[in-house]
Amino acid sequence: MSDQTHCTLCDLPTPDPPVTDDGVDGSFCCRGCLEVARTLDDAAVADADPEAVREDLRADAGDDADDSTDVPETAETAYFAVDGMHCATCEAFLEGRAADTEGVHDAAASYANDALKVTYDPEAGEREEIADALSGYGYRVADADEEAEREETLTTGMRLLAGGFFGMMVMLWYVLFLYPIYLGAGPVVPFFDPRGVGGQYLFWNVAVLSGAATALAGYPVFRGALVSLRARRPNMDLLVALAASAAFVYSLAVLLTGGVDVYFDIPVVIVLAVTAGEHWETKAKERASAGLAERTADSVETARVATADGIAERPLERVDAGDSVVVATGERVPLDGTVTDGDGAVDESLLTGESTPREVEPGDDVVGGSVLVSGGVTVAVTDTESTLDRVVATLWEAQSTHGGVQQLADRLASVFVPGVLALAACAFVAHLAFGASAEAALLTALTVLVVSCPCALGLATPLAVSNAVRSALAHGSIVTDASVFERGADVDVVAFDKTGTLTTGEMRVHEVAGDETVLGVAAALEQYADHPVAHAVCAHADDAAEHAVSDVERHSTGVSGTVDGERVLVGRPALFESEGWSVPDAFAERASSADERGLVPAVVGTRGTARAVVLAGDDPRPEWEAVVDDLAVAHRVVVLTGDEGAAAERFREHPGVADVFAGVPPEGKTAVVDRLRTERTVAMVGDGSNDAPALAAADVGVALGDATALAVDAADAVVTTDDLRALPALLGVARATRRRVRENLAWALCYNAVAVPLALVGLLNPLVAAVAMGASSLLVVVNSTRALASDSHARRGLLGRASALAARVRPT
Repeated sequence: MSDQTHCTLCDLPTPDPPVTDDGVDGSFCCRGCLEVARTLDDAAVADADPEAVREDLRADAGDDADDSTDVPETAETAYFAVDGMHCATCEAFLEGRAADTEGVHDAAASYANDALKVTYDPEAGEREEIADALSGYGYRVADADEEAEREETLTTGMRLLAGGFFGMMVMLWYVLFLYPIYLGAGPVVPFFDPRGVGGQYLFWNVAVLSGAATALAGYPVFRGALVSLRARRPNMDLLVALAASAAFVYSLAVLLTGGVDVYFDIPVVIVLAVTAGEHWETKAKERASAGLAERTADSVETARVATADGIAERPLERVDAGDSVVVATGERVPLDGTVTDGDGAVDESLLTGESTPREVEPGDDVVGGSVLVSGGVTVAVTDTESTLDRVVATLWEAQSTHGGVQQLADRLASVFVPGVLALAACAFVAHLAFGASAEAALLTALTVLVVSCPCALGLATPLAVSNAVRSALAHGSIVTDASVFERGADVDVVAFDKTGTLTTGEMRVHEVAGDETVLGVAAALEQYADHPVAHAVCAHADDAAEHAVSDVERHSTGVSGTVDGERVLVGRPALFESEGWSVPDAFAERASSADERGLVPAVVGTRGTARAVVLAGDDPRPEWEAVVDDLAVAHRVVVLTGDEGAAAERFREHPGVADVFAGVPPEGKTAVVDRLRTERTVAMVGDGSNDAPALAAADVGVALGDATALAVDAADAVVTTDDLRALPALLGVARATRRRVRENLAWALCYNAVAVPLALVGLLNPLVAAVAMGASSLLVVVNSTRALASDSHARRGLLGRASALAARVRPT
């Protein structure tokens, strides 16, 4: 294995000899990768160093040897779901805690996925022990299945309700008793004396209610502030917590010293506003790591190895390259390898997305993670890491590098938070230096913290995103990652998977040549075959149940049996040849030409000869041409497919399709997307598990509603209507949302640019600051909830059309 070469494009092992071409540098695993490399080489990476390309691909796949030199071979990788992550600081904190945990070699947290990837030594601790060790400080770490079963004792929504209840009581007392006094209008209630017994009773009630509201609703904020301090990365939570705490502690000190100018309303307003915004964000960001955990469950943990003493079951860690593993019908192939004995058909739909099982015989390669649907084979292991494991690893790496729109606020916080704290401290010192009392100087500093409290910054993104999620849903798409509204507005390349995306993905009978009366007999036999073409034949014939079937035998190239007392064969011409049955030349030519037309042939025979040929295939979606025409106005449209020949060529003929990459394996799709992203912003649209790494690697991944679980988990958005026309609408919503978010952020920054200087010079008091902060937040809320423009993605106006045309003719 050590001297085996790997594909320059997708990094899979190459055959011996590898696929090469004088005009393209490198070696490849298949003709599809070679053609993709040729196109990309001409269009985008003509000057790229092949060795650098190879190193980039291996780094993307997680194969960089430098990163794993300290990790023992016995180490295992686990994916955990995490409750409680709500900012980028959480990633650093959890990774730091994991690094201090015994038995953990490496850890990577993903805020976008609410997940944690851990490489650990199974001899030093079990998965459950690691999860328990990492839980704490408000985080809950567990396997996906355990995460689904547990229930939180107090959710953010419940905290908001409870905190809101106490907060309303606080504001009621302020409106009825305190605000009139502070504004100089006197008490609304006659004989109310704020310094008397009744006043003190009221103040202490307000203090208790304010503390309850702040503690209940603000728990996530204060937890986030503590985490930011431990991680030494100040964030918005720290500033919010300091402002709320300072206002509460100051008011409590005033109350204890007999004063009446208290600000217990400020922490209530601050905490409720910010927590409500974060709650909206959580609702919009429904990212679960369950899909990754479920895919690792699909990976085989043991293999049956053929030894001199018989068949021995071993864990995969003890299976070496060159070992022979035995796979029976219905079992998953444990590792990549080559068939050395037996034959059968493997279902690779989890990895390739193609619905047709592939027939294999000695000498054929099989990939780890595929399922043997018929027959039995012995496989010589060529790679101790399965293709499915590489797909899962690629998916994680691509997903965890994406940052959402909300993280723009965290980036601002890295400068904003320390700056505000420094300004507040400077204001306190400066006012003392100019002769102000300690109380006045403290109030000025508190006012700076309150007026610059980043409520508007905190609400600018999640509320706009929440409105956008509802708008996208109305147009037929569920947005699962809020970052789609940041990157989707910049998309200028749309890459479509073919099978199941531009086509229906369902086989149907297109043509029948020969005696059509035998279709009922064929369907009676095909109902015992687990094959898409068999399903198409059964759906086409309506009299399968009228025939008596016996002695059914499944072959790698078809099925045979006795129907109504007569022997029948249904399958490829190779099945007829192996059984010694004749196939007329007309039928043989029709079957051989089917592949060129993108169809799959099934020959039906009785009495020792072929009687008919059935040609089946899937159909393009009826709306695909209109959608491509719409997208092509402002985007470069490309098609990626594992098919070759006519199945791919029919899409190349459409004028709106700029390129068709045919014969592309799963890892090749990811490589194509990565290369397109070097100069463009790419949206990938797919439906199969094989599309998942490409969906995650793209700037925007969109899965169709009937997509596999892995594809849905990898995507940023899911089309629920199974109608491609939702895609242009989704991109239009993304552009409108980004404009809305930028408006909100611009207002928030302008507000702070005006309000903070006024607070610094003492022209504001905490009450006015709180009102100003509330008004700023209200404006953001109103702007965020306005209806988004419902245009599709098409550019309007002469200037828009001209810029769209320019986008299409730019060099790749």
